[in-house]
Amino acid sequence: MNFLHPARAALAAAALLLTALPASAGPGRLLAAQCAQCHGTNGAGPGFESIAGKSASSLFHELLDMKYRPVEGIMDRQARGYTDEQLRLIADYLATQPGNGGD
Repeated sequence: MNFLHPARAALAAAALLLTALPASAGPGRLLAAQCAQCHGTNGAGPGFESIAGKSASSLFHELLDMKYRPVEGIMDRQARGYTDEQLRLIADYLATQPGNGGD
């Protein structure tokens, strides 16, 4: 049996996602697709904290903090995989999603 290496499987899944999303979905939506694994579709749960509808500025600063602080957990590692501009796009997209903003 020949299984894909986890990194190759993730890359293949991302490529498939790229072809499945409409062109109008925007880069923030595509980049935020990774967040759905823990935070639910479009950041609205169920799962960990709901991040949909949270202030874009607040989300962006939290993501930057996670990216540049010493590694404390999975979110710190996730944030390191994006440029600051990509983190801004993710935050901007999630802020537009209906939700309670983690309240």
